[in-house]
Amino acid sequence: MKIWGSVLGGYPRSRVARKALRDSERGRAPYSAVEEVIYRASIAVIGAQASAGLDYVVDGMIDWHDIFRPFAEAWRNVTPTSLLRYFDNNFFYRIPHFIDEPEPTRLVLAPRVSAFINYAEPSRLKVVVPGPVTFSRMSHNSSGLRPEELAERIATLLAAEARAAAEAGASMVQVDEPFLSDPDATRDDAVLASELVSRIASEAGVPTVLAVYFGVPEPVVYEAMLDSRVEYLSLDVVDSPSRLLSLVSSKGWGGHKPVLGLVDSRRLIDDFNLYTGLFHKVPKDGSDEVGVTTSTWLDLIPYDHSLKKTKRLGTLVERLRGETQ
Repeated sequence: MKIWGSVLGGYPRSRVARKALRDSERGRAPYSAVEEVIYRASIAVIGAQASAGLDYVVDGMIDWHDIFRPFAEAWRNVTPTSLLRYFDNNFFYRIPHFIDEPEPTRLVLAPRVSAFINYAEPSRLKVVVPGPVTFSRMSHNSSGLRPEELAERIATLLAAEARAAAEAGASMVQVDEPFLSDPDATRDDAVLASELVSRIASEAGVPTVLAVYFGVPEPVVYEAMLDSRVEYLSLDVVDSPSRLLSLVSSKGWGGHKPVLGLVDSRRLIDDFNLYTGLFHKVPKDGSDEVGVTTSTWLDLIPYDHSLKKTKRLGTLVERLRGETQ
């Protein structure tokens, strides 16, 4: 069995990066100086992942205030507005407000891939985009479009982002749909998400992951997710292990290769015996390939602990490889 490792998503900012961004916002430093600090900080977290032996690395998204903001700022007819808690976390995002059909003004991901691709070696670079349903459900919609129409338009723009990122050298595209684990998510939400994520995957032309975290989807939601035409399906294992095991045991993976969120990103302490035990307990439907990742993005914990989690993820992957050979 092939086992590979990758951090799920973004990193918190180091003290230096936080200070640089704060100075820029207060007019104390030119943005060119901030860009240099962010560039160096991004290279540092890429290096931490590569040195931990992770197969796919992310650029850390250190300059992203939240998963929606870079795209909201790069599209016409959408503006980041007031702050709101991001699911059940001590983390806030600015609500995107759509006033008309969104239109692109520039690409977000491809320039980042071009800037960091050479620093990822010997690992490969993964890019992450917000899922269209999560994006639309977490926004204010004054566009005149029906919610599903807005999600479809968002998917079209994200598909172009994924395609350009792959052309620039990205080896994997991850689409995050954490809303599908929310108690308010319905089967219709999951059906729409599966259709739109499949569209993004077909445009990307590289292996694509549908990632759901912050909880375990309801069975009826999960069943619809299984129709998505992606290669990998990523689930948060450690948030509620018993529910996750029950769900996957009864529903399987629908032909997708599993990616298991084993390293807890919302708590500082790690239990390797728990992680390895869960890895072996989760049914894998005979898949010859399994990804191992963090339960969520690492930006929910302090910077120094995010680096420790990265190293522990690499250690866990090596341990699991040894146990399955």
